[in-house]
Amino acid sequence: MRTQRALIPEILPMRSIWAVAVNMIKQALRLKIVAVFIVLLLVLLPVMGLTMTGDGTVKGRMQTFVSYGMSLTTFLLAMLTIFTATYSLTSEVKDKQVYTVLTKPIRRFQFVLGKLLGIVILDAGLLVLFSAIIYGIIVLLPTVLHADEAQMAQIRDEFFTARASVKPEEPDISQELEQAYKKLKQNGEVPAGVDENPVARHNYMNELGRRIGLRRRAAVVGEELLLEFNNVKPKDPNQSLFVRFKYDVAVNPPDLSIYSKWVIGDVRQLRLAANLDTPIYSLERKDIIRTFREFSVPADAVAGDGYLAVAFLNVPLNNTVVIFPFEDGLELLYKADTFTANFIRAALLIFVRLVFLAALAVFAGSFLSFPVAILLCMAVFTMANMSGFIGESFDVVGGNVSPVYTWFLQPILSLLPHFDKFDSSQFLVPARLLSWSLLAWLGFSTLCLRALVLVILSLLIFTYREIAKVIV
Repeated sequence: MRTQRALIPEILPMRSIWAVAVNMIKQALRLKIVAVFIVLLLVLLPVMGLTMTGDGTVKGRMQTFVSYGMSLTTFLLAMLTIFTATYSLTSEVKDKQVYTVLTKPIRRFQFVLGKLLGIVILDAGLLVLFSAIIYGIIVLLPTVLHADEAQMAQIRDEFFTARASVKPEEPDISQELEQAYKKLKQNGEVPAGVDENPVARHNYMNELGRRIGLRRRAAVVGEELLLEFNNVKPKDPNQSLFVRFKYDVAVNPPDLSIYSKWVIGDVRQLRLAANLDTPIYSLERKDIIRTFREFSVPADAVAGDGYLAVAFLNVPLNNTVVIFPFEDGLELLYKADTFTANFIRAALLIFVRLVFLAALAVFAGSFLSFPVAILLCMAVFTMANMSGFIGESFDVVGGNVSPVYTWFLQPILSLLPHFDKFDSSQFLVPARLLSWSLLAWLGFSTLCLRALVLVILSLLIFTYREIAKVIV
């Protein structure tokens, strides 16, 4: 009987891990800073729901609240995760409390995994709580703000939904790019040293390609710009499609607005002078520049093979060139899922980020002192939130600085998750679909390819670390 009891810790290491995890949660809840973060969110979220104004419309106020609410929750929980995990691990080593733990039938790997499990469970519980608060406020806001029928219809179509996105087909510009480069080279307009430096040539060709692409996305006064979409597959032909766009201009109009005429449908029928199998819709609009706008058209405009064309006419009233930016200038949106399911996936996306930060904090705490561990975690967190900005900045600077980014900083950024490219607000605010497949890939790349490596390293370091040694 004694032998069997002695083997229980070996056979069921999860008991020891769970004991450490429970102790970790209790220790975290006793920390004042954790209590401050929780109280802040409990107070600020309802206040933000009632005070956010957005663009003045009910939909705008709801979009502003969900953007700031989810961002604030993500940031404070990230700070809580980093602080709690690093402090718990480093303080027990510094105060020698770890000696009493490791003398019990608890191995070092069980101690580390227990700390990680504890902070992950704490994060999950708090995330569920605050996500439920945000969701409840969002659902109640239309009633509290006394939205009328027209506003409710707009909210249902443009906010309380999850819409798939289709971007226009990009033409192949490789041949035009090579011709333009040869012409510039013949005219002596290519900067010196571009041909000899592969990095400089790559950056120069990218910039040249971007200029050519922008010309394809620009409409001069009186000119029509045709953008074609493929694989548009709305579930119901009786539902609506939404054209989401944003203008940029060469010269600002006096009233900062652009007049336009749009034609949406299968324009191939017009080229062939055939009978119209699907309807073609046209409308005239006036919209503010550099601001996202949407309009809807019936989904029956989509051809049977998923083709749809959107034609934009830059009318003479504008007297300026109109440009649709590459990243977010124009896209088609159509309903693909419910708001609730999309909100749940957005919360899971935040959870994936928190698990990575927990693994990072445990890794840092396994061999660094508390101040240094916090500094390392904050540096990684900041770079992960600014990876896109950092890359674009070095592309703009170019020149002799580019090799520093290409050979040193870029490999480091590639090892980090790109928090700035996949944020929950980017999906919930425009009612854009966050698919299960995308969430699964982000979870796999963040947790299995990055967080798991950090956990393994922390286990190895802490297992072979000299605990009694003073660290700095």
